[in-house]
Amino acid sequence: MALFEELFAWWTGNTIGTRLFTWRFGNKVGTDSFGNTYYEDKTGARRWVIYDKVADASSVTPAWHGWLHHTVDVPPTEENYEPRAWQMPPQANLTGTPAAYRPPGSTLRPVGEEGPPTRAYEPWQPE
Repeated sequence: MALFEELFAWWTGNTIGTRLFTWRFGNKVGTDSFGNTYYEDKTGARRWVIYDKVADASSVTPAWHGWLHHTVDVPPTEENYEPRAWQMPPQANLTGTPAAYRPPGSTLRPVGEEGPPTRAYEPWQPE
């Protein structure tokens, strides 16, 4: 089964080229609560993530996001990271799914949900 998963690794956004590059040049830095694995090259100039399941950037935690984008130099595994009170856990991007947000007046909003569409503005009327 592992060979089958490796052959179809592109399905999750993890190509054979990424696997080879990671195997040859990557130093594993750590993993997060979602199972994503984080790497950097020997110089520390390039940093990347191998997603555990589907490649979705919204599954990267705030601590690792800061490290990936060179905002902080120390990865969360090497420090006692405490999330701020305003930081929320990552949520999946629901755009394009039935659970996506559709504001009042949207043509994609189901009929009968929260009444008729509302006017968001008052049009100018000439005098």
